Amino acid sequence: MGVTAPSRLGVEPMPVAGGVVTLEGISGRPVSNTRRALRRFFQQRLAVVGLIISGFLVAVAVFAPQLAPTAVDSAELMAANQFPSATHPFGTDAIGRDVLTRVIFGTRTSLIVGIAAVAIACGIGIPLGLAAGLRGGWVDFAVMRAVEVMVAFPGILFAMFLVSVTGGGVRNIILAIGITGWVTLCRLTRSQLLTLREQEFVQAARSLGVPEVQIAVRHMLPNALAPLIVAITLGIPTAIFAEAGLSFLGIGINEPTPSLGKMVADSANYIRVYWYLGLFPTLAIALAMLGFTFVGDGLRDALDPRQN
Repeated sequence: MGVTAPSRLGVEPMPVAGGVVTLEGISGRPVSNTRRALRRFFQQRLAVVGLIISGFLVAVAVFAPQLAPTAVDSAELMAANQFPSATHPFGTDAIGRDVLTRVIFGTRTSLIVGIAAVAIACGIGIPLGLAAGLRGGWVDFAVMRAVEVMVAFPGILFAMFLVSVTGGGVRNIILAIGITGWVTLCRLTRSQLLTLREQEFVQAARSLGVPEVQIAVRHMLPNALAPLIVAITLGIPTAIFAEAGLSFLGIGINEPTPSLGKMVADSANYIRVYWYLGLFPTLAIALAMLGFTFVGDGLRDALDPRQN
């Protein structure tokens, strides 16, 4: 006797062949895990708000030359220290540069640093986590000892040391933040593989003679992507904040490259009078942090297998 699927949307129950009930959409097609995750993501208001903010900032960074009202290196000494007006919506700084232009290009710099630094962290942490979780033994021991050494030093202090040795600039800042940010991804990848390597599909692949590297890359890593995607998304605002902090301290990105953190640092001596010099760069940093954090939190909830 066949099993009857439950009625949905007023439709009469339909018998299911073989006694197996499948979750189907209105069109009669099975609902994939990706569609379920997207549905859960867009049901969260903060996640949608974060996606809108992040998309807006990415668009501003990509089209910065077209959106900026002036050239990034343009300065008018006769228009120095002007408060926000119709001509300069965010005002001008001490040498007559348009603050709106510098905020737009500073946002581009922050996003480049955040995304590139996380990419470097992924390139270091994920392969090490794969090796430690898959091979075990002395490989796992060596990787975990390296992780413990990195954890012993606060990441921002280690990044400050690296920048002090190599010098400032966008490239060195990206390398410093990326080198100090791989630990979380490494530990997360290792923990996921330790859980997955005893699963039946992995044992079946081994019994068929599939090489270990292929098992890790083609079978285990895709099943560990959900928490990794969340960690990567949350790592971008962390990298942005680290760059802003280093630039604020004067050892990060220097002139003439615009940096939101450097703009906040330069406004410290004039903040009581020229309040706009620090306000708008700070708001840009806060928006970038909030946008990517909300997206990361939304992805974490949407990709949670315990959610319905």
